[in-house]
Amino acid sequence: MRIVDLFSGAGGLTFGFYYNLIDGQFVRNENCNIVFANEYDIAAAEAFRHNFPDINMINRDIKLLTEQEVLDMIGDEEIDLIVGGPPCQSYSYVGKRVYDDKAKLYNEYYRMLSIIRPRMFLFENVKGMLSMKDSEGKLIIKDIEEKFANINDDLGYNIIYDTLDAVNYGVPQHRERVFIIGIRNDLELKWNFDDLPRGEYQWTLKEAISDFPRIQSGEEIVEYGDSVPTNAYQRLMRGNCQNLTGHFLAVYGDKIQTVMNHVIQGEGKNYINNLVDQGVLDEKYRLTSGYKNTYGRLYADQPCTTITNNMSTPSGLRCIHYEQNRALTPREGARIQSFPDWFTFYGKRKEIKTQIGNAVPPLLAIRLARQLEQILD
Repeated sequence: MRIVDLFSGAGGLTFGFYYNLIDGQFVRNENCNIVFANEYDIAAAEAFRHNFPDINMINRDIKLLTEQEVLDMIGDEEIDLIVGGPPCQSYSYVGKRVYDDKAKLYNEYYRMLSIIRPRMFLFENVKGMLSMKDSEGKLIIKDIEEKFANINDDLGYNIIYDTLDAVNYGVPQHRERVFIIGIRNDLELKWNFDDLPRGEYQWTLKEAISDFPRIQSGEEIVEYGDSVPTNAYQRLMRGNCQNLTGHFLAVYGDKIQTVMNHVIQGEGKNYINNLVDQGVLDEKYRLTSGYKNTYGRLYADQPCTTITNNMSTPSGLRCIHYEQNRALTPREGARIQSFPDWFTFYGKRKEIKTQIGNAVPPLLAIRLARQLEQILD
């Protein structure tokens, strides 16, 4: 299966096509040939190269990729599949939801379809995309359906889309994302989201990350120490990894640390302010900014809430460790996303967290990939 990977990020979706999951191990899938990948962000592209060194990564604005360059890279043999999802910040309910240049990047996906003419495509984005409108008040999803269905006189794609929650596919996290499948209209191929194999078990947050060594404000830990995996998920994520990366924390000030010391599982900003009202905490610890779920402690015995690039920022969302008085580390966030511990992220700390928070969970990607592979073969 020949694949082109657009808006690849560090490679969460790529991972699903690059590897199979066999007998509790990630094994290279030789049936999937990713012809080239494209990513604009320098740090994310470098992380991609570290993890997929045999894939041709084009680190450039997709708008600058010419038709002839693309045709030269793909050669004469047909491309079976394009995968990828344009940046989602413009569509997110957490963001400003503006129809800006990033919001319009699905038009570049359309352009690549017109050049490459793959048999199918897989397009991923945030749930907010379904209600996002363009500058003329038209729903983005309707614009995609109409444009992609009629690219030119002899090329178009039949569109099927649905919202999937990663927790149903082996990922220890509630993460709802829209997936759009396109089938070239000259083919008799069928896709049904209900055919995707679901996970047999929903992993909890504690089951996902309890084997990581304890860590405190300002620390970075690079060894597992005496900790060992305690379940199948942890064993899968550890693999043969010996060195621990990305397990670090910022230095917390007095206010943030005091808040984390007092908040209980499932509670957040309002709980802390109630403690201030009751006189348990001094007035200086009152929280005046953020949403209801900010400064929130996660439940141990439930799947994690959605991992974002603010996974280590208590004021950003619910991300305080279920037991320790601290936020999640980037490596814990990656584990919750289902990236194995040996997967490398690259760049400054903020860039690393963005690569993790923006990714498609690899375990969900694997299930999508196997279903697409079965159909296209």
